[in-house]
Amino acid sequence: MTEILGFTPTNMSLSGLLALVVLLVLTGRLVPRSTLQDMRDERDTWRAAHMESEAARQAEREQVTELLELSRTAGHVLTSLPKPGEVADAELAEAPDT
Repeated sequence: MTEILGFTPTNMSLSGLLALVVLLVLTGRLVPRSTLQDMRDERDTWRAAHMESEAARQAEREQVTELLELSRTAGHVLTSLPKPGEVADAELAEAPDT
C-alpha cells in the first residue's frame, strides 16, 4: 500500500489514522466534496468569463483594424485634394486669354 506522510495506513492504529485525517484536513489536502465542487464551478465560471472576454477583445481588434484602414484611405483622399489657393491658380492658368 502507498505511504502517506511516511506511514502506511495498515501499520497505524485507529488514533493514528484519525490524527492523519485531521492533519490532512488542516493542511488542505483533504476537503469536502461540496467545497471541491464549489471550487470547480468557480473555476469554470472564471474560464467562461475569460473566453467571452477574449472573444470581445478579438472583435475589438478587428474593428480597430478596419477603422484604421478607413482612416488611412480618408487621409489619402484629403491629401490628394487641391488646396483652395491652388484651385484658383489652376483655373486662371487653364482659362483661355481673350
